[in-house]
Amino acid sequence: MTSTQTSRSGAPLGWAAGLTLTTAAATLAYAAAVERTLYQVREETLPILPPGAAPLRILHLSDIHMVPGQKSKADWLHSLASLNPDLVVNTGDNLSHKKAVGPLLEALEPLLKVPGVFVPGSNDYYAPVLKNPLRYFAGPSIAPKESAAQDLPWADMFSAFGAAGWVDLTNRSQSIGFRNMRIDFTGVDDPHLDRDRYASYPPGSSTSAEAPHIRVAVAHAPYQRVLDYFTAGGADLMLAGHTHGGQVCIPGYGALLSNCDLPTWRARGLTQWDHEGRSVPLNVSAGIGTSRFAPVRFACRPEAVLLTLTPRSSR
Repeated sequence: MTSTQTSRSGAPLGWAAGLTLTTAAATLAYAAAVERTLYQVREETLPILPPGAAPLRILHLSDIHMVPGQKSKADWLHSLASLNPDLVVNTGDNLSHKKAVGPLLEALEPLLKVPGVFVPGSNDYYAPVLKNPLRYFAGPSIAPKESAAQDLPWADMFSAFGAAGWVDLTNRSQSIGFRNMRIDFTGVDDPHLDRDRYASYPPGSSTSAEAPHIRVAVAHAPYQRVLDYFTAGGADLMLAGHTHGGQVCIPGYGALLSNCDLPTWRARGLTQWDHEGRSVPLNVSAGIGTSRFAPVRFACRPEAVLLTLTPRSSR
């Protein structure tokens, strides 16, 4: 005489386990083959410009993680020029392969004709390596040792961006004029590598503070120490990436990880960062790509972000 174990629902346990495995496999297949290529543009509007200023459209790109042969990603990046941005802000991790600079530049070619600024991420310097994904639950991923070879052609990418007119904000600041307004930028090298060295904002003339202007801070990884010194320094807007929005999220809950010390509920989207009595808009992009060793996304579609800045109230 034999017996069959059943689950609480009354279904045989073997059948329930099989259903669970099938569901998990289907979910993984969707995350790997479908959602990671469901590119979208998230649009946000922020009333932070000086009164009377014309609207400014900023296209925020992050975490492209380009690999040769990614045609759908390249085509989509190429199409973003149709958004007619006034400025492109690139917050790093553009590469995921030694031979990715050419495909990256080809994909970005129309956008390289638009004024832009950029900072690097760790995957602009170092090739990604295969890791146990459960390691991320123990804390942020371990940054490569400084003694390791900088084995991605980041210098070629930097040179191409600079030749196109994009401004390198790696631990430096610079002002750019737009119409009748000035944008003061400050940026840092990747905080995930502990390379960030805050440069404050360009001092300008003795009357520069009286001219219409806005202050924008840019970093790859949104560590809290970085957001604090950006805020204390007078930023009006902060832009970052790195988190991949959590990459694999729980529907209705959100990200489980941010891969830094940023609270997970801030891993994607537009929030306010408060420090020393100031509150500054922070936009964290969920990013466009993934490491080639973890090509999955779930409940976290890849994105570019179009920020439309409008004048604040004159009151």
